Amino acid sequence: MKKVALLGATGSIGDSTCAILRKHPEHFKLYAISAHSNWQKALKLIQEFKPRHVVVTSQESHRAIQQAIKPGLTELHFGANALDALVQEPEVDMVVAGIVGSAGMSSVLAATHAGKTLLLANKESIVAAGALVMPLAKKTGAQIIPLDSEHNALYQCLPQDYQTGSRPKQVSHLTLTASGGPFWSKPLSEFEAITPAQAVAHPQWDMGAKISVDSATLMNKGLEVIEAHWLFQMPEKDIKVVVHPQSTIHSLVHYIDGSVLAQLGTPDMQIPISYGLGMRDRLSNGGAFLDLIALSRLDFLAPDEAKFPCLALARAAIKSGGTAAVILNAVNEISVAAFLSKQIKFMDIPKINAAIMDRFEIAQVESLAQITAIDQEVRALAQQMILQGKTS
Repeated sequence: MKKVALLGATGSIGDSTCAILRKHPEHFKLYAISAHSNWQKALKLIQEFKPRHVVVTSQESHRAIQQAIKPGLTELHFGANALDALVQEPEVDMVVAGIVGSAGMSSVLAATHAGKTLLLANKESIVAAGALVMPLAKKTGAQIIPLDSEHNALYQCLPQDYQTGSRPKQVSHLTLTASGGPFWSKPLSEFEAITPAQAVAHPQWDMGAKISVDSATLMNKGLEVIEAHWLFQMPEKDIKVVVHPQSTIHSLVHYIDGSVLAQLGTPDMQIPISYGLGMRDRLSNGGAFLDLIALSRLDFLAPDEAKFPCLALARAAIKSGGTAAVILNAVNEISVAAFLSKQIKFMDIPKINAAIMDRFEIAQVESLAQITAIDQEVRALAQQMILQGKTS
């Protein structure tokens, strides 16, 4: 019986994780959950799973849950510090890191410091703090299992003795597949007229607005290249990207003998999460089975960096090293938010990202406090640039 701490329990990763836990009550106990603003959903999870600990990071939600639950088996905690303490609890066997954005970075580092088995869906902690997380994991013995469908596919296709943060000697290179988002076939001449509603209408995945826009700009794939660089210790040149509109092959591992192993499946997050929870044992889940006859074809295209310059910006960040990825991640969050609120146009996103990257000096990554300070400085400058109408 594994005791699971589920961070971001009310989000989409939380939904998929809970669906799997319901199917396997003999293997897993939901020992702890965290939530932010959706206290109603958190309360339903408390009533269903009866976790030992609940951490809430919104004061309003904390008060609401405190008033709704009776004193008993569940202990209620408040704040980010409580979250960091929770993941280091000796009782916790596995941590599912499903908090979105920079808010999840501290708890990821805390779980890594405690040597936990970490099922990682928070890509920002690796994109911005990979230089901290991966060496720490090697030191403490923490096992990091990526839950992003692409990185989990790579994890599934790597040798069984793969260790966190190591490059297997038999591997030549990796290929990440990209759906291409909704605009891979749209002419560049039409990009200026792209609306937020069009950008969030992803053809394959049901995702939040921010990730959907990142998919439309291919920044999501660029961030995944950075993540793969850290997770699998791969140089940038050995991480390829192909556009694969069917989103059926999630990633491929190319071996030195010419063999290629690929992981295929329907676009359902229950598949990578169940593989992570099973620690390479395959667990049944609610995901649909792949119908090859109905699929009938698989297409692959080279990404067009003239249409999607964010991918090149991510590769440049790897080459620059240090805090370059911190800067890129922070400015992209601001530029995407500005696009969604109709302050800027779609093609202004890469322009602002590039302009901010050029303005900051790259430093060596030293601490989470340093990353946080740079993140805040970048966001402030990007917001100022947008308000002043400067997009380059």
